[in-house]
Amino acid sequence: MASIVKKLLIANRGEIALRVVRTAKEMGISTVAVYSEQDRNSRYVDMADESYLLSGDTYKDTYLNEDLLIDILHKTGADAVPPGYGFLSEVPSFAQKVEDAGAIWVGPHHTALVDLGDKITARRVALRAKVPPVPGLSEPVTDVRTLLDFAHTHGYPIMMKRTDGGGGHGITVVHDDEELRRFYMNHDALQGGDLKEYFIEKFVDKARHVETQSGRDSHGNFTVYSTRDCSLQRRNQKLIEEAPAPFLPPETTRALEDAAVAICSRAHYESAGTVEFLVDPDGTMSFMEVNTRIQVEHPVTEEVTGVDLVAAQLAIAEGAHVTDIPGLEHGTPVPHGHAIEFRINAEGPSLGFVPFPGIVERLNVPTGPGIRFDSGVAQGGAIPGQFDSMIAKLIVSAPSRSACLTRARHALDELAIAGVPTVRKFDQAVLEQPAFVATDGDFGVYTRWIEEEFLPSVDVRTLADGKPGRRAAAPEPVESW
Repeated sequence: MASIVKKLLIANRGEIALRVVRTAKEMGISTVAVYSEQDRNSRYVDMADESYLLSGDTYKDTYLNEDLLIDILHKTGADAVPPGYGFLSEVPSFAQKVEDAGAIWVGPHHTALVDLGDKITARRVALRAKVPPVPGLSEPVTDVRTLLDFAHTHGYPIMMKRTDGGGGHGITVVHDDEELRRFYMNHDALQGGDLKEYFIEKFVDKARHVETQSGRDSHGNFTVYSTRDCSLQRRNQKLIEEAPAPFLPPETTRALEDAAVAICSRAHYESAGTVEFLVDPDGTMSFMEVNTRIQVEHPVTEEVTGVDLVAAQLAIAEGAHVTDIPGLEHGTPVPHGHAIEFRINAEGPSLGFVPFPGIVERLNVPTGPGIRFDSGVAQGGAIPGQFDSMIAKLIVSAPSRSACLTRARHALDELAIAGVPTVRKFDQAVLEQPAFVATDGDFGVYTRWIEEEFLPSVDVRTLADGKPGRRAAAPEPVESW
């Protein structure tokens, strides 16, 4: 099916911007890249048909500058905006500005972003769809008595979560009354007696993070491409993901898929997206949130389904039926084989996973059957301190999970990066852990497994990989998605 979109303004940077450029080239669509000064020499800038500098040194001045991006949209004549992940990808005001400019927003309508982009309103949508969310309050916090009553009813630990949090940010785990009062006093003082940016949820112990990669078109057709397990996290940010989610009973998979259909249908969701859940050891499922965008871990689903999810997202935005999308002509594909993604971050696991900006002085990429290396950084490229610490995503696929684990070990052995510390040796160590390998089916990994079981059991000095070289910039807070 020929695309009706002729030119894309890619409102993002790095690996995901390059990913969109590649798919657009295959579809015969021209591309416009935007870049900050730090990204001037990035690969996606060179590969796009046009590129425009975003002047400024901060997020607000550059990749979060809605009006500047709309000006570039008008100037270039682009007729669609794929926002990728992070930055403005889930911001209703930007989506509406794109729509008002007469361009196609490559994502759900801005009203769906309002309903699902905020975690409190998303909980309300789930309740209306009769899908149980994680135990919590679907209203903003107003006073400490409400917090204490909830904690005493459901028990500690609990989580205080920002309604606009993403990528593991904006989460505070509270373990007792004293910590809860201290949290309230600190934030109450800072926000003038108003904690409307926070809500409360029960912390679910030993739960897995399982999600459904979904797609719903404007005609009401829905598909779940595959499940994914994203339980390997540190500080609530994902490090290793796999598809399909291993060792799930068929009835749990069906329940997750049915819940995703109910929530997205209730919100009139039209796009690719991901519905995220916690799954207890006893199989109990609880809704967490909807990611109203493409996700970092989407390649593992692509590898087990053969569907280009960026192309699928574009096709849905153009008004196509789900069944018109290549790979879905015969209905929802049955996942084949297994895939695992490793986020290769410029971080020091032996130093608490601290990000370390710098220059990638050497990059030896593994090759061979079933190995994919998605990166926006080439040898000699910089990992700026202002942005995410991810260098690349190493995606490994094979006919079975056991074969995938074997292939992943060889790929990580072959991968070599110099100039910045990386998480490579951490990944290698995880692949030797019985709880993760689970040859007997006893999958022992959960969302806090790294902090609670893995790190206390190893000598963290053995996880150091790569010595710092030239610094690209001073370390600053980064954003993962």
